[in-house]
Amino acid sequence: MHHALHSPRRSASVVLALVLAATVAAALAVGASARASRSNHRSKSRSHSVQKVVHGAGGLSITSQPWGTVPAHPPLNQALPASLYTLSNAHQMTVKITNYGGVVQSIWVPDRRGHVKDVALGFPDLQGYVTDFTNPPAGGSGDTYFGAIIGRYANRIANGKFALDAVYTLPQNNGPNTLHGGPDAYNTQVWNATPSAGPHSVSLKLTYTDPDGYNGFPGQVSNVVTYTLTQDNALHIDYSATTTKSTVINLTNHTYFNLAGEGSGDVFGQLLQINADSFTPTNANLIPTGQIVPVAGTPFDFRTLKPIGRDIHSAGAPEGNQLVLAHGFDHNWVLNGSGMKLAAVAEDPSSGRVLSTYTTEPGVQFYSGNFLVGDLVGPSGNTYRQSDGFTLETQHYPDSPNESTFPTTRLDPGQTFTSSTIYKFATAGGGHGHGH
Repeated sequence: MHHALHSPRRSASVVLALVLAATVAAALAVGASARASRSNHRSKSRSHSVQKVVHGAGGLSITSQPWGTVPAHPPLNQALPASLYTLSNAHQMTVKITNYGGVVQSIWVPDRRGHVKDVALGFPDLQGYVTDFTNPPAGGSGDTYFGAIIGRYANRIANGKFALDAVYTLPQNNGPNTLHGGPDAYNTQVWNATPSAGPHSVSLKLTYTDPDGYNGFPGQVSNVVTYTLTQDNALHIDYSATTTKSTVINLTNHTYFNLAGEGSGDVFGQLLQINADSFTPTNANLIPTGQIVPVAGTPFDFRTLKPIGRDIHSAGAPEGNQLVLAHGFDHNWVLNGSGMKLAAVAEDPSSGRVLSTYTTEPGVQFYSGNFLVGDLVGPSGNTYRQSDGFTLETQHYPDSPNESTFPTTRLDPGQTFTSSTIYKFATAGGGHGHGH
């Protein structure tokens, strides 16, 4: 929460190969068309009088509607209106995103019979997110970060400190750690939004400038996050950032998935495969020890598809009872390969929904919803309990600023941080799920 594919099972191998080839081939074309369309369509998001519609080709559309007002909080300390954007394609996929925290509020995708459900955990209204992100009730699930953009530094920084050219001290909001950028971080900000449409996709470009020194981080950082929905039922997330001073940066998206539908119960029977031969074990504060440990022979071995719940109750996990310390899975896997690569595949056997995750990032945090305690109610009207959803947070490793052997998260003036992740949906047996 808060937080190998060496020999894939034969039943999944054909799906993996086809999805990988199609998605990676489409990624460059989609990126180019999205960039072109963003330069041609400059609708502004801050007008809240009427619903706005931007139409693309072939049944693509993006609409916006007013979604309430976010109360004043740091760093701007002024109340701001939020909007909810609905991105739709011609293959039954709809993604709803708010510019409050860049939250993915819902993801509607078909199953093998064409039945559409929302597979992302969340809240039905803006107030649910504001309360959860800024003032969660004591004794409950805490700040879940449902669906949000996470920054300036995703995951944990030990003891709220790191050294760059100087020693920087950050607020501790997760025991002794700084988690997900500290309080009132990227997930609580109202981002500027620009919807656009191209021939094969619709996009929502979000921008936010994080002030120099906010939550202790050096440098004014200008962030651009673009969500793009394509006709092949893929949600692309492209991140970029620049800074005025040397700083650290780690951006991700914190969507919780349940491929049977949000509010449908636990995900123990859903299958997961992670393209990683090793992971980074943690200490009792969930900070990596600095070791990179093989997953072979441990509950962390997801190199072939297996049920999420198969080994989650194992008490004898390696490196000091890892699953006991985290109350389940809440760890960083060290992904195989470089560049845009397959990170993970998840499948719900009952519905046939398949989620393939691709990323340019070196790691992915698989979190099994360990701290959900049944106090939060989703759009379905059902409560969320432990392991009712899972995250696949593509990222650099936790606490990298304090681990010199981990891939660097340093960003200097004159450099541009870039990162891309793709969440692609299909159904077992191929296709987009319409009628399969």
